[in-house]
Amino acid sequence: MSPEIIVWVLSFLGAVVVVLTRVRLGKEQEDGTKAVSRTVLAVHTSVGALAVVVWTAFIVFPESSPFGGDLVGLLGLALWWVTVFAGLGLLLRWLPSRGRHTSSVDEDEWAEGPGLSMLAHLGLLLGVLVFTWAFATSTV
Repeated sequence: MSPEIIVWVLSFLGAVVVVLTRVRLGKEQEDGTKAVSRTVLAVHTSVGALAVVVWTAFIVFPESSPFGGDLVGLLGLALWWVTVFAGLGLLLRWLPSRGRHTSSVDEDEWAEGPGLSMLAHLGLLLGVLVFTWAFATSTV
């Protein structure tokens, strides 16, 4: 499989991670609170959506286009890296916490514990590493 196809597939999977994270973690709990930080989730969603748009423009448009140059690629990579770190921050939800006012994290209906989120966000990290390599080696 060519590197360009791998970048396209990983770009699509990155978009899926951004959308499904919002759908999965954006719901309120029964007591009206969120299971994760609203700020981190908002950063993950908004910056992730922007990363998808900018990165897609970079890989679709030719280098001579204002939407396909190196500056657009660097901006796309920077947005992907912010999204990755926000996603890893969301994984902190499953770290054990101590104290009188803590509550255990309930299981959700999509997976048992953090497995799905770990797969998605560690996969996104690997994908962004591939994007960075592809950009640095002028593969895309």
